[in-house]
Amino acid sequence: MTDHLLNYNNKIIGIDDLSTGEKFFLQNSFKNKNFKFIKSDLTNLKTAKKIVKNADIVMHFAANADVRYGHKDTYRDIKQNTLVTYSVLESMRVNNIKNIAFCSTGSVYGEAKNFPTPENDTFPIQTSFYGASKLAGESLIQAYCEAFNFKSWIFRFVSILGNRYTHGHVYDFLKQLDQNPKKLNVLGDGNQRKSYLHVDDCISAILTAVNKSKNKVNIFNLGTNEYITVKDSIKEICKTNNLKPKLNFLGGKRGWIGDSPFIYLDCKKIRSLGWKPKFSIKKSLILTTKYINDNKWIFKIRK
Repeated sequence: MTDHLLNYNNKIIGIDDLSTGEKFFLQNSFKNKNFKFIKSDLTNLKTAKKIVKNADIVMHFAANADVRYGHKDTYRDIKQNTLVTYSVLESMRVNNIKNIAFCSTGSVYGEAKNFPTPENDTFPIQTSFYGASKLAGESLIQAYCEAFNFKSWIFRFVSILGNRYTHGHVYDFLKQLDQNPKKLNVLGDGNQRKSYLHVDDCISAILTAVNKSKNKVNIFNLGTNEYITVKDSIKEICKTNNLKPKLNFLGGKRGWIGDSPFIYLDCKKIRSLGWKPKFSIKKSLILTTKYINDNKWIFKIRK
């Protein structure tokens, strides 16, 4: 997103604590006079208030995105997702900034009953700490919009694929196969059905929505009109790498505690603004696999 906005001569202040982010991915941005980077922890409200100034819009992407381990550290999602969102909103209020784009998640739908799942679907019981913390963030944003006349764009993503990909199932599978190309351990039974979106399509969808929808609160699902099973995803990854490992399914209908075995979002609302994805899930998987193959150094940045 930073690189894209800089291409259109926008001035960007990037804030990251680098707990999962990599400065390497910003090497082109650092060459641009319109980019300033600040390493900071947004959980510190006093510091956040000083940093978030003089902006037309805040694009709030900061979060703990490791969905699987929420039950092992029950405070992490609350701190890094919900409380950071409060910190960002309060910093905006103090500095009279009115516009915020927020990366939420399709996980807020829990185990939905309707597929594809629309934005106005009845919310089920939450199944993950990650989804719950993101839904709390959405609620805070909506309250600030009502109280302080903010405008918000809330995006409920499926999982994102593409360049600079450093966590998720493709990463996990390729890291295993890099260590042992003959065997692959798979969480769940492999029949989980998931939708995915290429990062370039994600960026274009966000910018389309921000430019074309002007309600006080704008909520959009972002995804493709298709989904794929974990088994078929593995086939594409292994085919791209010409591998035929023995698959060891660890069992159960879900990959981890709180995992939704079927995620498929209704994206008619964002499409009504003229947006449509350029990449199929299959193409996104192939491109992501090739990117990781060319950048195996990323295996060393995460345990």
